Amino acid sequence: MTNLITESLPSPEPPHPELSSTVERSRLEAQRRSDLVAERVRTEPASLCVLTGDRPTGPLHLGHLFGSLGNRVRLQQAGVPTMIIIADYQVITDRAGTDRIAEHVRDIVCDQLAVGIDPAKSTMFTHSAIPELNQLLLPFLSLISIAELQRNPTVKAEAAAAGISAISGLLLTYPVHQAADILGVGGTVVPVGLDQLPHLEVTRLLVRRFTEAYGPCFTAPEALLSEAPVVLGIDGTKMSKSRGNAIELRHTADETAALIRRARTDSDRRITYDPQRRPEVSNLVLITSLCTGEEPRAIAERIGDGGAGALKQLTIAAVNEHLAPIRARRRELAAVGDDVLQVVRDGNVVARARATATLDRVTEAMGMIY
Repeated sequence: MTNLITESLPSPEPPHPELSSTVERSRLEAQRRSDLVAERVRTEPASLCVLTGDRPTGPLHLGHLFGSLGNRVRLQQAGVPTMIIIADYQVITDRAGTDRIAEHVRDIVCDQLAVGIDPAKSTMFTHSAIPELNQLLLPFLSLISIAELQRNPTVKAEAAAAGISAISGLLLTYPVHQAADILGVGGTVVPVGLDQLPHLEVTRLLVRRFTEAYGPCFTAPEALLSEAPVVLGIDGTKMSKSRGNAIELRHTADETAALIRRARTDSDRRITYDPQRRPEVSNLVLITSLCTGEEPRAIAERIGDGGAGALKQLTIAAVNEHLAPIRARRRELAAVGDDVLQVVRDGNVVARARATATLDRVTEAMGMIY
């Protein structure tokens, strides 16, 4: 359940020693709980249910492949029932509209099938097709205060990343929407990074409060912490669909080569792997390593004084070789047009049945069966 490379760019240290100690204790506890989940994945996978997914804001990229997508395939292969939500309603949490959303949904479906998601083992569904998930929002919203939602650091970070000065009601309640998505389809495990733990804590809080108010109805989900490395885009910032700096899975070999040639490096000709001091150069070494399986420092040593040009040529070759079978499969899937969405239509039936059963339990617990 681990990626080949776990070394990534360092997170900034908290400024106050007491805060640093608290953060470290929280991190260690989160890792301990995650390790217990990982053990259950190995020993009793069928007893779990993973909920994971993406917002359809654009095609998926190399960062997704070595992070969330690779993890989904591993969980699926381990025998864990996996629910993959295409969170189309969440597109408008930080955007004014839904331009090209149908195209983006098709892209995400093609990307996931191309990397190895098997519809016989994983259920892919769209948020908008499951109204019961939104109906769960009403009791959940009654169990949390505006002040608690406003303190959520992940919401603040997402607003800042999107350049939003006035947070909408939808963005403010984003963690509650995610709670409804997770609990509505029976998710018990959510793969996340440390920065997403506050969202999951909202879900766990809502489970506790619902249980206190109406009785047991949900299993509080656990985090499965991701060990995926941070893959930077060609501009030296985190690879992102919205920043236009990503190597997309659908790109051709020539498009990939052009993007990597434009990637930022530095003026030091000797190639070393030092993520803290040389993040851009180290990122290209890391990408090469993820594609080939060779250790990053061995790659850097082999290039030596070859400079950024030699590094980029090696990265281009590694990425294109690694993506070649995925791209071939993706072209086949894209060629069938909207027929590829049958996977989602079938998944919607499964997800809606699960969400309906959950909502029935909720309304019964609340005494609303008339």
